[in-house]
Amino acid sequence: MIDFDNKGFFKLKQNDEYAERVRSLLLDDEQVIDSYKSMRDGVVFTNKRIIAVNVQGITGSKKDFTSLPFNNIVAYSVETSGTFDLDSELEVYFSSLGKVKFEFTGRTSIVEISKYISKHVL
Repeated sequence: MIDFDNKGFFKLKQNDEYAERVRSLLLDDEQVIDSYKSMRDGVVFTNKRIIAVNVQGITGSKKDFTSLPFNNIVAYSVETSGTFDLDSELEVYFSSLGKVKFEFTGRTSIVEISKYISKHVL
């Protein structure tokens, strides 16, 4: 599992590469909302969960997929980008895991992602 406290890979930029990598893990009625990539790692938001992909090793052939179901979220916080600060942030608090923080660069549909989370949390 990804160490969310000590891992600095969460400067994410929109990229469809990881949507394809997790396709075989999805349920029949599960759909990808958006996917993001950092240098090696990535995050995919579906209509049911967040899937964090941690690429391991020198060759990157080993991957860890961490599934974070929306139904385990107890709270979340969204920070949108501003005029000079173009990054946005999403902090998600899970009942048994604690806080997970994602930092996004560039254009991010952070409001759309928060709507999907709200559908399951509220």
